Amino acid sequence: MVDNAPSPGEEDPLSVHGVVPPTVTAFEADESVDYDATAAHARFVVDRDAHGVFPLGTNGEFPLLTPDEREGVVEAVVEEIGDDAPVIAGVGAASTRETVSHAEHAEEVGADGVVVVTPYYYPLDHDAAVRHYRRVAEAVELPVYVYHIPSKTGNSLSLDTLDALAEIENLVGLKDSSKDVPWLGQAIDAHPELTFLAGSDSLLFPGLEVGCAGMVSAVANAFPELVVDLYGAYDEGDEERARELQSEVYDVRDALKRGPYMAGVKTALDLRDVGFDPGPLRSPLRKMDDGDRAELESDLADLGLL
Repeated sequence: MVDNAPSPGEEDPLSVHGVVPPTVTAFEADESVDYDATAAHARFVVDRDAHGVFPLGTNGEFPLLTPDEREGVVEAVVEEIGDDAPVIAGVGAASTRETVSHAEHAEEVGADGVVVVTPYYYPLDHDAAVRHYRRVAEAVELPVYVYHIPSKTGNSLSLDTLDALAEIENLVGLKDSSKDVPWLGQAIDAHPELTFLAGSDSLLFPGLEVGCAGMVSAVANAFPELVVDLYGAYDEGDEERARELQSEVYDVRDALKRGPYMAGVKTALDLRDVGFDPGPLRSPLRKMDDGDRAELESDLADLGLL
């Protein structure tokens, strides 16, 4: 399964590794959820050799969805992907009660695992974080992965808190989007039993170097082939090629960051003509205007991606 890339944690029953895109939630023109197109995007990345899918991450716009919509997205993706790749559903919410409800639903409809973002808005201390994750993990039999993104949640996990979380029986991994490489390196060193996933396109190759088994890549939502090739080169022992591909990812990442927050991925999918319409972002987020779209198209064409 894995040759030269870091291995998943021994406690991870899914052995999550490689490229796990945080798939988009597609919307109709009126911003209602387009479940068929949402499932089609998950199929798009899996058919291009992504190793798993993570619906309802940041790119899935999960905080902007109702509970019923979130459940519908998980159902649509699970039904579409089946056993073709692990479906690790985002179930995190501001409250423990809602997070548990989403986790239980994900288990009921056949998700393979759940990703639990740290609760947001209110400050979270050590004891509250541990109790939150313990309650979620005790509510389901699925493997649980922590989603650490303090820039968005306002809550950073200390290494001591991670030590306590690692004691929870079915908490088996962590997606780190902190961009704090010293923290990540120390976390991996202390907990080789856990699976670690790099959560920023700026740290795909470096993440592998410090011990991440895989990567949750927004670039892979639009160009899965590029990120799959990066991981494959590294796993084959061709680190020089993997470095070159990371450099390409930097260029794509810069292009996608043009214009409004998170608009690049859906615009790039439009430009690729992938066979489904990802639609707009849900307000207050917005897609690129005509000028930004034209510049993105030019950038991607120059990079040989269109």
